[in-house]
Amino acid sequence: MARGDGITGTLRRIVQVLAGLLLSLALALPAAAQTLLRDAELERALRELARPVIAAAGLSPASLRILLIEGDAPNALVADSSTILITSGLFLRMDRPEMLQAVIAHEVAHLANGHLARRMSNMKAARNAALLGLAASAALARESPAAAAGVAAGSSSSAMRRFFGHTRAEEAAADQAGMRYLARAGIEPDAMAEVLEIFAGQEALSGSRQDPYMRTHPLSRDRLRAARGVAAALSVTGTPDPAAAYWFARSRAKLSAYLRNPSWTLRRIERGDTSDAALVARAVAHSQQADGAAALSAADALVARRPDDPYAHELRAWVLFEARSFEAAVPAYARAAELAPGEPLIRAGYGRALLATGADARALEVLESARARDRRNPALLRDLALAQARTGQTGAAALSTAERYALAGRLKDAAIHAKRAEGLLPRGSEGWRRAQDILIAAQTDD
Repeated sequence: MARGDGITGTLRRIVQVLAGLLLSLALALPAAAQTLLRDAELERALRELARPVIAAAGLSPASLRILLIEGDAPNALVADSSTILITSGLFLRMDRPEMLQAVIAHEVAHLANGHLARRMSNMKAARNAALLGLAASAALARESPAAAAGVAAGSSSSAMRRFFGHTRAEEAAADQAGMRYLARAGIEPDAMAEVLEIFAGQEALSGSRQDPYMRTHPLSRDRLRAARGVAAALSVTGTPDPAAAYWFARSRAKLSAYLRNPSWTLRRIERGDTSDAALVARAVAHSQQADGAAALSAADALVARRPDDPYAHELRAWVLFEARSFEAAVPAYARAAELAPGEPLIRAGYGRALLATGADARALEVLESARARDRRNPALLRDLALAQARTGQTGAAALSTAERYALAGRLKDAAIHAKRAEGLLPRGSEGWRRAQDILIAAQTDD
């Protein structure tokens, strides 16, 4: 009995070692359960800040999306060939637009240099090495539990070195390429070194105390020194974008006010500050405090100053909606949508306000047009399902619900609604085929 307990305990430790390894490797990919922060103004700001950098890399700005993930831990990563994710924690650590542009330039360099495909291949190789080590240790466990633990730890360490040895070279290359993009875009390349300096010294900490940025972007003194050298040698050749500072200040103020305690936000805005960024922060913070009058006053001031700014009208509409003034929110959203017809997030808000007033048919029309432009918005799919159900389209409502759960990674729940949609939608129709895709994905996940 004692011997059996020892083997079981050793195997448990082996599994824990392997699980830790795979978790570290998985940090290079976004977790399905992480929450995307979707806001039209924030995403417009990120597009404006990223545009010159992406163009300098020889890529099309229209082909890449920069999205925010809610989370205090600072990190940024390439999710796929068309999406870069940045955590709110990292965004709020950046003190000036050039620093955020340096983060974007680094991630763009991974795409431009083909690192994403190589990293996936290398991750697979590292995972295979770890699994081979686990198999060997499991065979040894019957004879020598101590030896089994040693083999597992050794295999884990070897796999980790295999993956991160490759990654360090990629990170240094991405730094240098990113700094060249910055210089071509008229942005001082030393912003890259400035970002790296924030995380300098993290390698001396244990893994549990390191920022996730360190684990996905391994930093060494040599890498930081090289970045400083490259920055000093580069000459800025492009023309800086004068609007970058404006978009950075306004979007950072909005994000901070939304995520942080409203009292904290309001205390830090100087009494005489009437900048656009301050008005945005006040509107959001007062709305979070359920002070609708003060929030609307700040939003109205921004609209008066920028009457043709769709994001100012959207902010005003959001303040009204949060105050449950749904009838007033509808025309405010309509004006924002008129000024920015291509912004699906604004149309999603417009559709939600219409639903709140009972204008279900019009809401369905607006929400469907929003969904045609953006298929990654769970809140939109929730509202669309409600509009479809209210207008008698039960099969379509089931499909929208299934797609919402699938986006959240809840494939079992998605399969339940996809099965219902499959039975209600015409066989062979586009919706029926999408329901089939969800059912196949759920079966594969099992």
